[in-house]
Parts: sequence; structure tokens; C-alpha cells
Amino acid sequence: MSPTADNTAELKQRSPFEIGFMTFVEITEDPHTGALPSPQRRARETIEQARLADQAGLDLFAVGEHHRTDFVGSAPAMVLAAAAEATENIRLTSSVTVLSSEDPVRVWEQFATLDQFSGGRAEIIAGRGSYTESFPLFGYDLQDYADLFREKLDLLLKIRAQNPLTWNGRFRPALENADIGPRALQDELPIWVGVGGTPASAVSTGRLGLPMAMALLLGPLTFHEQTLEMYRAAAQQAGHDPAALRTSINLHGYVARTSQGARDTMYPYFAQGMMENNHQRGRGFRMPRAAFDAQTSPNAGLVVGSPQEVIDKLLTYHEIYGLDRALVQIGFGGMPQKHVLEAIELLGAEVAPVVRREVAARKEKVA
Repeated sequence: MSPTADNTAELKQRSPFEIGFMTFVEITEDPHTGALPSPQRRARETIEQARLADQAGLDLFAVGEHHRTDFVGSAPAMVLAAAAEATENIRLTSSVTVLSSEDPVRVWEQFATLDQFSGGRAEIIAGRGSYTESFPLFGYDLQDYADLFREKLDLLLKIRAQNPLTWNGRFRPALENADIGPRALQDELPIWVGVGGTPASAVSTGRLGLPMAMALLLGPLTFHEQTLEMYRAAAQQAGHDPAALRTSINLHGYVARTSQGARDTMYPYFAQGMMENNHQRGRGFRMPRAAFDAQTSPNAGLVVGSPQEVIDKLLTYHEIYGLDRALVQIGFGGMPQKHVLEAIELLGAEVAPVVRREVAARKEKVA
């Protein structure tokens, strides 16, 4: 049963370092059997994953938005609403809401409703959208990519700040003393901005003083150092305290009892997902095993290995970036549910407690 308003204050107590589970709810052909799961099966498995993530003590459950038949998550708010009824404490967030092709009024209504149903556990990570199929689907021109996001983020923030609202823009009808409800249960429903590494995105997010969620698919662990530098510099120039702004990293990973076992389990499914589901490379992109193994090394971005190896990698991310949270996408490419659940259990029971204690100790030393 979901929490009520009576314990919302308790839910607001945050971990020193938040760790979450993220999914795109993709439908991918199994590289071993050739079987293709049904959308219903993937949907039900996702709710089971959310339930276990909550029971294992993870901080967040996140669902990405994609508008193709090889993804089930075209309506993240609905997936998160189902997860809300299957969980009690875990926070529920999009990752990301493709705000550029959405109506901010409708986005607010959906997530404020989710906030009420979940007892104050909803969040939004708003992004421009690296998967661009939603733009023609909803009648938007990709030439307006940047302007759409700026205007719609402005409207979403204004909806959060005041009601009723009068507003004018280019891409949707004007609002005149509009009463937009429901209001969120939380005093301020968190709105993060998802950034893939574009300097302009980091700068604009810093100027607004909003929390930033960075995405790292492949590459060096230090990929986002400049992104964070520009974000914090822009925030300071705009009068915001950079130390008070929250930051996150969204990345792929897997946890198993042994380092080799983790790599052996993850590789075939991750490679299949990169070939079938990855938007940047399309069908036919093949990731050799050697390239995958290189991306799991201590200096590369993927978080893969034994619990201790994953602990070390997450602590390295914290040390380099000063992050507040990490969202780990486990099972990309249609990994069998058994393996996904095993990794969620290890992430929540063995990785997260150690990372939280270590980060808390580091913060105490600095203070």
C-alpha cells in the first residue's frame, strides 16, 4: 500500500548518496533463444522490478520515455503510477520526460497526480530527447528542438510556482488565469533537467539553478567533468550556490557475485540492445566483447562487476563529480528477469548501504 500524506515528511529524508534502478522497458530479441517477449510480459516484469527495488532499499525507480514499438514506456507516468501501488518508499521518476514534444500542462497534471497517489514520491527529469521519434509523431519540427525545450521548461516551472497562471509562448495556446490541478503533495515537486553532455544544456540548467541529471552511455568515467564545471560556473554567475545544487549520473550497469560473472551475464544482452534498440547507432551496430570489457574497466563509464567493484566505481564517480545520486540501468537489451532481479537485490542490499556510509563519512570529514 502506498504511503499517505501523514508520512510524507519521512519520505523527504534523503540518503547521503541516492542509488536508483532505471529501465527503458525495451522489447529485445533474446540473443540466445531468439524469443521476443510480449509487451504485457515486459510491463508486468517492470512492476516486479520496482517492487523489489523498493524492498531492497533503493532510493529511486526511473522509467524512460520512448515512442517506438520496441519500447513499452511511451507513457512513463502510467508505468510509475502502477509502480506506486506496488511500492511504499521508493521515489518515482521519469528518465527522461521528453518535454520538447509534450504539453507541460499535461505533464504537470500527470506527475502531480502521481505525487498524490504515491504519498509525495514523484519527480520529473525533463529532457530535450535524444530519441527524436516523438517530434514528428506529435507534430513538432526538429528545427525548433532547442526553442521547444526552453519554452516548455519555462512553462512547467511556472506551473509549479503559481496557480492560477497567465502565460504566453510560441508553441502552445496562451493561458489566461488558468487553474491547473491537482497541485503536488510535496511542497515543491522536484524537476531535474537531463543533460547528455551538450555544453549549452549544462549552462542553461545552471543558470536556472535546477538539479542536473547527466547521462553516460559509453566513454571515459571522466566524460562529464567539463559539463559539471560549466554547469556550476553558470549557476554561480546567476547567483545560485553551486554547492546547494544536486547532480546525478544515469548509466548502464550490472551487479553479480563475481566480476567475471557480471560481465559474462551482461554482455550478450547489452550488445543485443545496442544493435536493436540504440537510437544513435541503429540496427546493425555490433559491440565486440573486447570493447565491452574495456568499458567496464576502472576508468570507463559502465558500472559492472561484483558488489565491491560496483561500490568502488560509484565512489569514484562521487569523488570526481561530487554527485548526489546515480541511476543504474540494469538489464538493457532484454536480460532475463531472473538476472535483473538478482542484480537489483545485490545493488540494494550490498552496494547501496556501503556507498551511503562512505559518502556520509566523507561529508563529515569535509564539514
